[in-house]
Amino acid sequence: MTKAPVNLVSATQTGIYRLRLVFDDNHVQEIDFQPFLDHSKHPDIRAYLEPARFSGFSLVYGELVWGDYELCFPMMDLYRATIDHSVMLAEVA
Repeated sequence: MTKAPVNLVSATQTGIYRLRLVFDDNHVQEIDFQPFLDHSKHPDIRAYLEPARFSGFSLVYGELVWGDYELCFPMMDLYRATIDHSVMLAEVA
């Protein structure tokens, strides 16, 4: 039996860089995006450290996006709150 894809049904900003995400299976995850933004070396990603720009997120077809997919994350990373891969890699090394 194949599981249906998970989608976001709501995203609410709860802090400057923190979002509360609710998925269609009723799973709730609160994620602080600041570590990801702080660790990024890419200027297009670091631009989202501007609070007004960060707050411009939207849900598009069940996905969390900024702009025209200028910033987005794999759904399972959001579901598991594992968005900051640079921190995870540093911990492994």
